[in-house]
Amino acid sequence: MKSIKYLFCTAFCSLLLLFTVGSSCAQQADDYQIVVSPESLKLQMDETAQLSATLQGANGNVVQDSVLFYSRDRTSVSVSQTGKVKALQPGTFELQAVAMSPDSNRINKSIQVVVSYPPITAISFQDLPKQLYANSKIPVKLSATDAKNMSREDAQIQLSSSDPAVASINEFDQLYAQKPGSVTITAKTADVTAQQEIKIVENPVTDIQLQNDAQNTRSGDVVHFDAQPLDASGEVVNDLPVEYTFTAQPDDNLGEGTSGQIKDDGRFVANKPGLYTIVARAGNVSAENTIRVDARDIQKELEVVGHGLVSDVHTSDLWVWEGVDGRDYAITGTWGGNGETYFWDVTDPANMSIIDTVTVDARTVNDVKISEDGRIGVITREGASDRKNGIVILDVSDPRNVSIISEYTRGLTGGVHNSFIYQDHVFAVNNGRRYDIIDISDPENPATVSRFELDTPGHSIHDVWVENGIAYSSNWDDGIVAVDVGSTPNAQSPEQHSTGVGSLKNPVKLGSYSYPSGWNHAAFPFKSKSTDDFYVIAGDEAFPNGLFVHDKPTIPAGWIHFVKFEDGWDNPKEVARYQVPEAGTHNFWVKDDTLYIAYYNAGLRVVDISGELMGNLYDQGREIAKYVPTHHEGIIPNAAMTWGPQPYKGHIFVSDWNSGIWALKLED
Repeated sequence: MKSIKYLFCTAFCSLLLLFTVGSSCAQQADDYQIVVSPESLKLQMDETAQLSATLQGANGNVVQDSVLFYSRDRTSVSVSQTGKVKALQPGTFELQAVAMSPDSNRINKSIQVVVSYPPITAISFQDLPKQLYANSKIPVKLSATDAKNMSREDAQIQLSSSDPAVASINEFDQLYAQKPGSVTITAKTADVTAQQEIKIVENPVTDIQLQNDAQNTRSGDVVHFDAQPLDASGEVVNDLPVEYTFTAQPDDNLGEGTSGQIKDDGRFVANKPGLYTIVARAGNVSAENTIRVDARDIQKELEVVGHGLVSDVHTSDLWVWEGVDGRDYAITGTWGGNGETYFWDVTDPANMSIIDTVTVDARTVNDVKISEDGRIGVITREGASDRKNGIVILDVSDPRNVSIISEYTRGLTGGVHNSFIYQDHVFAVNNGRRYDIIDISDPENPATVSRFELDTPGHSIHDVWVENGIAYSSNWDDGIVAVDVGSTPNAQSPEQHSTGVGSLKNPVKLGSYSYPSGWNHAAFPFKSKSTDDFYVIAGDEAFPNGLFVHDKPTIPAGWIHFVKFEDGWDNPKEVARYQVPEAGTHNFWVKDDTLYIAYYNAGLRVVDISGELMGNLYDQGREIAKYVPTHHEGIIPNAAMTWGPQPYKGHIFVSDWNSGIWALKLED
């Protein structure tokens, strides 16, 4: 069953707040119930159906027929407010019907939707050689395609060998070449079959030469091992697969845990200090090499320099900048309030104070951005009383006397959740579906110049970040999407990351990367100063335990994904992660090979991301420092819900949903 990742589609979207947060706050009325017809659905992909529903009293009389529908996974099964359902992806999903009773209680009803998988129509072997050496082992990789031309990783495929004495296959789909001879490998599922003949020949390997690029290293550093199988004459046998394993002897005896990781290309990373012996095996021949791994030993303390408490409303995002007068300022938004935006003087971080407040017609000012020259501010609006949401453009040249230049709502009435300012243009995430690119070079007369929207079923978007003419958007199920909006050759490194094919008026998609959870909430491009490798860092957001606004702490889920673009935009690879147990991420920032993460209930995390990245950085001692901001007078007392970090002039400024703005400093 596919996970319910759109419990809060855009995390703090006010529409879903009504539907989902209300479920923990409003008491269900026993005297009323929603009656839905049909009560459940079984559909084929792309099939549609119509639901109808009424709100009935205890006596079965219809009280009202104004029942609304919504989907908890709209990329897989969509539903209109009036109940028109469309099956988009196979699996089992849940729709919700919701209505307000005459006594002002919210009534819910769940509707299960089962979408059938299309039949498998083709199976093929992936890179299975036609000749193998005896005493070698390789995984058998298969691909399956169904009637909708979808790749089916869930397909149950049976593998068999025509002669197990020559080549056998175990329950993990690994093929063992036993002795010279010929054999036919068969893959079968339902009525579809694929076959491939393989010839097993004598294994010529008599020795293995094993080398590596470091004998002494630190936890978290990637060591490259290179094993070359040799025949009796000393020639390299290039077409024999090499299998790598390792044994560990940690420095402590407190329980080994997960000590390291090795890839099939010989890359190894240790999580803990100690002695590690890497073993390379080709056929019946093996070689080994032992290395010493020391503790990374980079930990520092975070000092709280200052705190600006906001206890009557939730604090959303922040932005810190140098004003035109040379002083330092911060702007913070508010969530679920009355449309306030606060301006702070943070020149002395130990004595931060609100110096101005701008109030607009909104429930939430989710995102706040300041132009590069420090003169223009943009805030986003959600939940306006007249439903005209959009953006508000501010004159912030004097942060003590901020004024509204203009409001822009054209095509943005569904609400703008996030935004980004780039070259006198605002990228406004519009109604969770696309981003509009708005020219604000004349801030009194903004104008939309283009839009970018995916064409995938049930697509959605949460955030966008623009750098060097490339927009990196976060698109939940569709993952990271890179779009050329005016890049120039060599603007990014390596060279293939720039194309020059798009512009602000003509956005052109370059590539994308998605991952199974579909929780992609934020993205940040990162070129490593230590290796020149180019990554896009993707952050999750998920609330499997619900979002609690007033009564108790929230425990989110998710982690940070490191996606490496080595061979252009068409071949991204997820190479590493940073995952804090029992916590979930929000926004983050990279500066000088250091990652600053607002890890919601786990607070601020500062992480060393220098060098080649592999494995779970949390396990490798790469965490430099952490601070969990809580306050007994917070809107939810003594509970961290850290929203956004920004390193600035030697300090780290952090907004916390429950307690306002914080200024921290890494101790030397």
